[in-house]
Amino acid sequence: MFLFSLRTSNIEINDMQTKAFIVIKMYGLTLEMGFIFVKLIFLEMSDFIFLLIHRVFIEISSTREGGVWHRREIPWRGGSNFAFPTVDSEPQTVGKLSVMTRVMDVSLECSPKLYECYTCNTSPLDQVPMPMQVANYHNAPVYRVKAETMEMYLVEDLDLLDDDDEFGGFGVTVGSDTPRPDKQTYDTSAGEYRNGKDMQGIPWESLNYGRDDYRRMRLKEYKNYESLSRSHELLDLECKQVDRGSTFYDFCFNTRLVKSTIVHFQLRDLIWATSKHDVYTTQNYSVMHWSSLLQRGEEVLNVANRVLPKKTVRGAQPLFRMQMSSMALKDNLLVAGGFRGELICKYVDQPGVAFCTNLAEDKDSITNAVDVYESPNGSTRVMAANNDCAVRVFDTERFKLLSHLRFPWSVNDTSASPDGKLIAVLGDSSECLVADAQSGKEIANLRGHLDYSFSSAWHPDGRVLATGNQDTTCRLWDVRNLSRSFAVLKGRIGAVRGLKFSSDGRFLAMSEAADFVHVYDSQADYSREQEIDIFGEIAGMSFSPDTEALFVGVADRTYGSLIEFSRRHRYDYFDSCL
Repeated sequence: MFLFSLRTSNIEINDMQTKAFIVIKMYGLTLEMGFIFVKLIFLEMSDFIFLLIHRVFIEISSTREGGVWHRREIPWRGGSNFAFPTVDSEPQTVGKLSVMTRVMDVSLECSPKLYECYTCNTSPLDQVPMPMQVANYHNAPVYRVKAETMEMYLVEDLDLLDDDDEFGGFGVTVGSDTPRPDKQTYDTSAGEYRNGKDMQGIPWESLNYGRDDYRRMRLKEYKNYESLSRSHELLDLECKQVDRGSTFYDFCFNTRLVKSTIVHFQLRDLIWATSKHDVYTTQNYSVMHWSSLLQRGEEVLNVANRVLPKKTVRGAQPLFRMQMSSMALKDNLLVAGGFRGELICKYVDQPGVAFCTNLAEDKDSITNAVDVYESPNGSTRVMAANNDCAVRVFDTERFKLLSHLRFPWSVNDTSASPDGKLIAVLGDSSECLVADAQSGKEIANLRGHLDYSFSSAWHPDGRVLATGNQDTTCRLWDVRNLSRSFAVLKGRIGAVRGLKFSSDGRFLAMSEAADFVHVYDSQADYSREQEIDIFGEIAGMSFSPDTEALFVGVADRTYGSLIEFSRRHRYDYFDSCL
């Protein structure tokens, strides 16, 4: 049984025609029977509220029904308990289903002020409903509250403008014969942006709050997720003072035809650019390739159905309906990790899947990160980090397992140094490790972070390692002296989920869980910064190999998009010719 507890205070029944919605999402739910049984407990609320609940919606996908989404309405009969049939057949004939419950709406005819949402085993979730909210807990229900009469929350206005495609709609128009949606609605060009249009196409002029007002509210109310509760007082004093007024990359284009999806809220490395015109991203059970030059996309990998490896090698096995939690792409080799420990390797310029397998027997051993790198002898390696406290390294000729390295905690991220001799290992610990890439032997223990780490990046010269943490900071380490970090860069509101150096080493991009991407100038000792201010959960970001473009993926039901920035160049030498 899943126990949902909702607490509120100062209930005001002002308008019986207004509605508030409690939206509950459950991910990766496995059932042994044919019903989802839910109990709602309303604390500090009148029993009269129960009489106001009049409808419940649930959308499910099951293997028995071929993975097709079904929407059902269940009438409310009073009380706080209700059960949802997951399939049309009787429970005893259902067997074991893998069910991902997408959205369940409980409609209340009242005018609440503010909900504090709890689950039975976790800390309070974000109390303020924001328009771009995704799952905040692994394997736990997620709440999002919307009140159509609460003008203090912009979510009301944005949801009224919501589209009908709850998945995101990349494949609706791109790569098909379906007419493309209105360009003015789905795209924003650099010219339109200069003329005052919002970068993401959010119509602030028709909403109750302007962008600046909503940003102030967002900064004030956003709750960063932390695994370890520690004081940040000394950490704030340690952070580097930077100038945020720089512009290294100019806004170029935004398209809502590209909508990334996030499987796990802590894993956000799902955008990879292979040129200034080509970018790859995950969308539901697919990896999509978007061409900014042609303004169209195509599916390069689909894992919604059975996936068979082309090569018959030891350890290879078919996979079915994989939820992609991590991704990497280099030299046409696409590597994707799955929510249940899967690994898929595919050459994007060749048909079929080169290799796929399940790395761990434990179904909870999610593949948290993957990396493609060059070993010291020049051969290409694939590295995968898993929740089972292991890092596995494969070759790319026969995808043979070369190394199985074990660590004392779940590994959330790993990355190889440019020369392939060292690896950074980050996980469910406030400490990070630098280890030998071949043996896994610890070389240095990096101390200073306050929480778990989920991202890392190496400078192309191999001398600087960046680590990102849920304590909202990125630490920079000189590999010649790893006893302490030489700089601490602080985010604005949330955990540092993504880090990327440009190929020339000039810039370091740092993405937070939501709203902000920071670009630092390494040539200015990381003291100059461009702050990219957007709204929404960030699925990932990537520099193009030539450093001319920076892509940012926003995961959101309505305003999910791919934002493209182009590198700004200074041509002062032209002035001398005039």
